Amino acid sequence: MLASSPMPNLRLVRLLWAILISHSLLFAPLLLAAAPMEPLNIVVTIPVLKDLTEQVGGPHVRVTSLLSGYENEHTYSPKPSDLVAVRKARLLFEVGIGLEVWVSSLVKNAGGASLRVVTTSKGIALLRDRPDHDGTAHAAEEDERGNPHVWMDPENATTMMRHITEALIQVDPAHATEYRTNQASYLRKLDQLRGDLSDRIARVADRRFIAHHPAWPYFARRFGFQIVGTIQPQSGSEPSALHLHGLIAKIKNDRIKVVVSEIQLSQKIPELLAKETGARVLVLTTLPGGLPHTDTYLDMLRYNVLQLANALDPA
Repeated sequence: MLASSPMPNLRLVRLLWAILISHSLLFAPLLLAAAPMEPLNIVVTIPVLKDLTEQVGGPHVRVTSLLSGYENEHTYSPKPSDLVAVRKARLLFEVGIGLEVWVSSLVKNAGGASLRVVTTSKGIALLRDRPDHDGTAHAAEEDERGNPHVWMDPENATTMMRHITEALIQVDPAHATEYRTNQASYLRKLDQLRGDLSDRIARVADRRFIAHHPAWPYFARRFGFQIVGTIQPQSGSEPSALHLHGLIAKIKNDRIKVVVSEIQLSQKIPELLAKETGARVLVLTTLPGGLPHTDTYLDMLRYNVLQLANALDPA
């Protein structure tokens, strides 16, 4: 008996393969479109940059903040996990102006060839740390001698967000329209908040306060408060006994009601001043997440302004 020919089976196999290939080519674009793109890995130095980046980037970014809101940004020491995060990142957003002195070594040790570091304070007119006789800081040229706490003024935060938006567009142009739309929506919310806070401050007659350290000049200038003395004239410095004696005399003689401290700093000296003078210590935060109800930048601004306004003028 003759064996049957294998040719029909071979033709059937070839036909099935042709059908499978044609269908895979037909549906491949749909499958690719449906596959989600991996979010961009981004590292930021402080929480305010995390919030601004997430507001712009939405689901297209995965943001890691090196500081959580409780640490001191001047004295922070990077952890091993920070090295891992930077090694995986496409972008690193910093404030600059000497705020994060530890960033350069971190990037040198962990940054890959594709990592881009973006200084978000570029283009912002800086204030000097050294106040004049009435405690008001003066504008300075844009250099390393300026006060680095620029984000405390929402106008400066707008500039910082624009740097973030442009950097995201450069590495991910496919979502450029969405990034710009998100930025515009957020800035409208920021403008609305500024208007609401200005209305509250307008009712405050005495806007003077003593600051713990030079984190508040931009904030004070924008919202119309007046810094009449600083416990630590420069970040990280310890005040002398003579300096503290002068502050105590000023608080008593000028009837200063409030000493503004920060959750990131020790409250020992502000509490000493309060004990000697009867002034109230008000603990605020320069970083989102530092206190309850300050999870976002908008929350932080609202909290700081309203708490200070209510402390100065409870009515």
